[in-house]
Amino acid sequence: MSAKVDYKSAGVDIEAGNEAVRRMKSHVTKTHSAAVLTGLGSFGTLFALGDALKGLKDPVMVQSTDGVGTKSKVTVMAGRYEALGHDLVSAVAGDIVVMGATPLTFLDYLGFHKIEPEIVEALVRGMSAACVEAGIALVGGETAEMPAVYAEGDLDVVGFVTGVVDRERLLTGADIAAGDVLYGINSSGLHTNGFSLARKLIFEIGGYAIDAQPEELEGKSMADVLLAPHLNYVAPVKSILDAGIVVKGMAHITGGGLVENVPRVLPEGLGAVIDRATWTPQPIFVLMQRLGEIDDLEMHRTFNMGVGLVLIGPPGLQRELAAAIAKFPALRVWELGRVEANASGVRFGEVK
Repeated sequence: MSAKVDYKSAGVDIEAGNEAVRRMKSHVTKTHSAAVLTGLGSFGTLFALGDALKGLKDPVMVQSTDGVGTKSKVTVMAGRYEALGHDLVSAVAGDIVVMGATPLTFLDYLGFHKIEPEIVEALVRGMSAACVEAGIALVGGETAEMPAVYAEGDLDVVGFVTGVVDRERLLTGADIAAGDVLYGINSSGLHTNGFSLARKLIFEIGGYAIDAQPEELEGKSMADVLLAPHLNYVAPVKSILDAGIVVKGMAHITGGGLVENVPRVLPEGLGAVIDRATWTPQPIFVLMQRLGEIDDLEMHRTFNMGVGLVLIGPPGLQRELAAAIAKFPALRVWELGRVEANASGVRFGEVK
């Protein structure tokens, strides 16, 4: 006689999934306003757009999706999950605020080899905290247990954000001109980018343990530094735009670093020169570069190197920008470089 077979014997624990939903509910509802018309368990999410569209002459919907990638591997090594949820919101929301949009709703996808309710709760707790910080409603998502798809210990974390902006306030970079200035706003470290190389450098070449405290990290552990949450730029950017500061374009410095992301907002025929002497990257970048004997260009093509956001506008905005973000003590702004005519891409050198 064949053995009795059910879903749990195939590796999927429905009860664990239900417990995860129960644990996440209180965190999710903290992000809701009256605009959210459905709770957890609905087949689809309902969000009333009335208030979000007030005053917009020609509303444009702006959407983006992203994941946290290989940073999830370091998260599992350290057993710290909350920051990863925060990262997910900050990473994907940053991609639409640089276009002038106000993020409204956030959806997540959490995939596991095996659902552990306390881990799901930690991830959602981090997401919810970041959504509250940015004024975004966490309206739903999907939690999947697929032992045949993910290896033991694996997790996959992906987010989807939707926002809105008036067409006349879209930031496309079209008005950027030669002589405009690049203003940098700092990152908190790696954010969610370059972790495939970081893991190789730190754990394979360097041979460090996740709890190691190299002298270069000034008393912090590898886990502390590598899992520092991605800064959430939604509220600071909103503060800058609401102040009426003339920003012509913005770049979120994600995978590809300054080298690949700044050109995405520059009109054809324009390039940028960036002065590396204007800021000091966090110690983790210095340590990784030493371990791998990596040249400067490769570092700037892989990592953000301490720059999380670039704003482009006319000269003389630094004081106004600094005043607009003064209530965010983790942030600072400085002149990073300048836009050049008859050029393309990014080069590093002295700004004249």
